[in-house]
Amino acid sequence: MAEAEFEKSLANADTRVASFDVRERSPIERVQHFLHSKPSSVPLLVLILSVALFGIANGSKFFSPFALTLILQQVAIVGIVGAAQTLVILTAGIDLSVGAILVLCSVVMGKFSVNYGFPPILGLTAGLLLGLACGAFNGLLVAYVKLPPFIVTLGTWQIYSAANFIYAANETIRSQDIDTQAPLLHFLANKIEVGPVDFTFLGARIEFGQANFTFAVFLMILLAGLLWYVLNHTAWGRHVYAIGDDPEAARLSGINVKRKLISVYALAGLICAIAGWALIGRIGSVSPLGGQTANIDAITAAVIGGTSLFGGRGSIVGTMFGALIVGVFGLGLRLIGTDPQWTFLSVGALIIIAVAIDQWIRKVSA
Repeated sequence: MAEAEFEKSLANADTRVASFDVRERSPIERVQHFLHSKPSSVPLLVLILSVALFGIANGSKFFSPFALTLILQQVAIVGIVGAAQTLVILTAGIDLSVGAILVLCSVVMGKFSVNYGFPPILGLTAGLLLGLACGAFNGLLVAYVKLPPFIVTLGTWQIYSAANFIYAANETIRSQDIDTQAPLLHFLANKIEVGPVDFTFLGARIEFGQANFTFAVFLMILLAGLLWYVLNHTAWGRHVYAIGDDPEAARLSGINVKRKLISVYALAGLICAIAGWALIGRIGSVSPLGGQTANIDAITAAVIGGTSLFGGRGSIVGTMFGALIVGVFGLGLRLIGTDPQWTFLSVGALIIIAVAIDQWIRKVSA
């Protein structure tokens, strides 16, 4: 009897499975989620629209191969330094000293080659090692002394800038004084016929019809591709994103946060030294006054490119798009014949809009 009553109670029991009400996302929320997962999509859209806008306004002048490749030449250094800045910002930090490192390393390269008589390859090596050391010093202060990145790099910016002017003695090394013997790079010159190769090698131009490219452009593309792969397909890259998203959670998951931060800042310093080499090719000389706006330009490219200042979200590709956007606005407005101040105005507006969009995207629900 008891067994029959039990079976009867089971038959009458409510066997419905608990379910959760899953609300369908609105179109705006879908866009929000898409932008959250694809941070480089916004700067890409802005780049396409700006190219179309200035193309319509300027016609064939803007869409000529010469004009389009001129944009690439102008943003090459900004793109390289912007890549270094992006690495730091991804960790929720910022490096205000990138411009000073760039110029200091370029001065060291020139001094070693011209004033001290070392072969250019040794001067180049000295500059690269100095950039690595400057970046590592920033990282040590951030990781071990636990000072805010903004304060640390604000201080080292002043230190590196002062060291640059003291060491250079406010003297510019002219292009005709730069040693043109660089055996390591001569084989490139012989193959592509760009003439003697020296510290201005990255400024050498290659012509394809009306299009003009410099080696700095190819270096920027190569560097961007390499960093994209490292950030997206290596454990080191995933750790960088994890640290920027939540450093304490990253530490608890087994990531050596301090060591990773030092490596990020050191790599950023090395990339800035490479940009210093590109700067010599760009201006054709070694000047302690060169690249003074590289710091602000790099942050601008990263922010417009969709890299979140709060860390953990962004991409190298987006930064390249951000640098190109600034270049497109600069050339497009000049071709129209507007006052140069309009370029600063438009870029400033783009920065504010980019940060506002980032804040909106960060509110996306998991």
